[in-house]
Amino acid sequence: MKKEKDSTTEEKILIAAEKLFYEKGYAMTHTTDIAKEAGCNQALVHYYFRSKERLFDSFFENKMKLFISEFISAGNEEKSFKDRLTKKIEAHFDILRENPRLPFLLFNEISTNPKRLANIRSNIGELPGKLLSKLDKELKELSSQGEIQKIEAIDLMLTIISLNAIMFIADPIIRTMTNSNDKKFNKMLDQRREENVKTILARLQPPHPRDNPRGKVSND
Repeated sequence: MKKEKDSTTEEKILIAAEKLFYEKGYAMTHTTDIAKEAGCNQALVHYYFRSKERLFDSFFENKMKLFISEFISAGNEEKSFKDRLTKKIEAHFDILRENPRLPFLLFNEISTNPKRLANIRSNIGELPGKLLSKLDKELKELSSQGEIQKIEAIDLMLTIISLNAIMFIADPIIRTMTNSNDKKFNKMLDQRREENVKTILARLQPPHPRDNPRGKVSND
C-alpha cells in the first residue's frame, strides 16, 4: 500500500527549512540540518521534497504566491484607486516586515542560480501575468481619464518592490550607519512605510493644467 503524505509533517519541514535558509543561506543548509530542526529523519525530507533544491523552490513559490495574493486582495474594499493602491503598498511592506530576511535571500539565490527563477515561474503559472495585465488595464483607463499620470504596470510594481525592499536588504548597513537598536529601526520602518506610499502616489499625480505648456492660451 502506498504511503500517504502527512501535510503536518510537510509543513514542519517547510518551516524548519525556512528558518535555516534565513540563518545559514541555501548553500550552507543541508537536508540533515532541516530534518533535525523539523524533528524527523532525513528520509522524510527526501520523501516529501526529493531534494534540497525542490524544497527551496517550494519555499520560494509559497512566498511568491503569498505576495501576489496579498497584493491582489488588499484594499479591494476601498472605492478610489489611490486608496486601494495605498493598502496594497502597505500590505507588501508588511509582508516584508514579517519576512525581513527574505529579499536578501531571494536576490542572492537568484543571482547565483538564474535558472531557479525560471523553474519557479513555470510552477507559479499565469498568476503574475494576470496581475500585471489587470493592473495595466486599470492604469490605462485612469490615465486616459486624467486621474493619474501614464505609467506601465511593470514600472509601478518595480517601484513598489524596490522602495519597500531596500530597508530590509540594507538592514545591517542602515542599522550601523544610523546606530539604531531594534526600537529605533522599527520606528524608521514605520516612517519609511508612510514615505513610500507618499512617493508612489506623488509619481501618479497628474500634472496641473497650468503646468502643461500645451494648455496655455496663445497671445499671438
